[in-house]
Amino acid sequence: MDKISRLIFLNAIFNFLIHKIMKQLISAIALLLFISTNSFAQKKTISSDTIHVDGICEQCQKRIENAAYIKGVKHAAWNVQTKQLIVVYSPKTSLDKIEHSIAHAGHNAGNIRATDEEYKKLPHCCAYKEELSADK
Repeated sequence: MDKISRLIFLNAIFNFLIHKIMKQLISAIALLLFISTNSFAQKKTISSDTIHVDGICEQCQKRIENAAYIKGVKHAAWNVQTKQLIVVYSPKTSLDKIEHSIAHAGHNAGNIRATDEEYKKLPHCCAYKEELSADK
């Protein structure tokens, strides 16, 4: 083999090896970036709970559901007959915050009671405390 042929041959081997190394290096960097972005990604957990909420009518239902929709709440549905609120929420909020928001609207929610001032703001048809005392 003459010198030029040998140089061409060595150049071809060198280019082949560089190409292979670069390909593996790029793959390793891509894998590293993928792993690092996944490790920093926020793990979202959605919670679902049922809360007993005092109320009487469809007007109460609208008020309760609106009060439950605070930041982080994905779904809220109150059943007039069972007086149960099904709420789906993200970690941005808590069940306690949702119950406080509903109580602030005038309805007892879970372990949180509406104040007398908040309760008195309810329309007369929504006076659930009278219904509760009549049931006893």
